[in-house]
Amino acid sequence: MPETVASVPSARQAEREPLAGFAYALGAYIFWGFLPFYMKAVDHIAAYEVVAHRVVWSVPVAGVILILMRRTADLRAAFRSPRTLALAALTAGLISINWGVYVWAVAAERTVEAALGYYINPLVNVLLGAVFLGERFNRLQAAAIACAVIAVGILTVKAGGLPWVSLTLAFSFGFYGFLRKTLPIGPTQGFMLEVILLSLPATVIIGWLVAQGEGHFGPTGPADIGLLLLAGPATAFPLILYAFGAKALRYTTIGIVQYLTPTMIFLVAVFFFGEPFSLWQLIAFGFIWTALLLYTTSLLRR
Repeated sequence: MPETVASVPSARQAEREPLAGFAYALGAYIFWGFLPFYMKAVDHIAAYEVVAHRVVWSVPVAGVILILMRRTADLRAAFRSPRTLALAALTAGLISINWGVYVWAVAAERTVEAALGYYINPLVNVLLGAVFLGERFNRLQAAAIACAVIAVGILTVKAGGLPWVSLTLAFSFGFYGFLRKTLPIGPTQGFMLEVILLSLPATVIIGWLVAQGEGHFGPTGPADIGLLLLAGPATAFPLILYAFGAKALRYTTIGIVQYLTPTMIFLVAVFFFGEPFSLWQLIAFGFIWTALLLYTTSLLRR
């Protein structure tokens, strides 16, 4: 096939691309919806230790995938770019904050708050698009954000403080997704670069805990070792799928698929973990669900 023809995707290929992106994103969000069960299994381990193992054991998983894809040259090129390294360090910091707060929230029986954070995240995406990309709100989007602000206000008044777990998760992942789209390398290479940058402090944390006799990787038996080894695949697979989906889909469109994860987390928290769900929380969630309905309607109209 001549080069000029091969370089132009056919209409059928153009149709398959967004479908593939949707499938990647859907797989990531379903995986994340079941993740609270894993987090509950390791809730006897400190959040920072779990995050450290998530980082360390993600490196070989992402490395194998990268070798199979034959994209190691892209990673080497990224290490020669100070701008790429700086941006990857920023996204790595954001995702580590997100991981740490999420692990702690499940262990502290505040999974419902984590679900609220991921419900708010699509609205944070809209807000970031307006602030940094100059996108304008339509009326439905403005009403959706107003509903979210009301929900946060209700929880703040009734809980005696800002719902910091929800807001930290929403904004850390929102900024992560926003900056991740600007990282000038592929999704798998980007994730590999992030965990490599995080692996040094993570290794130091694990080594220090083992030296102090406080680590769970070894002296506590094979059960904890197995659980911590699973942290790598449980972290790497959905995040790589998400990165592929985020690259293929529009920034706002991916927010629609994301509703699946907080819904699954919410159901797991209430019906499997038995976490309390008060009337005021129900009212706040009602405003959030209304906000998401308005936001989805605006996207479908577009």
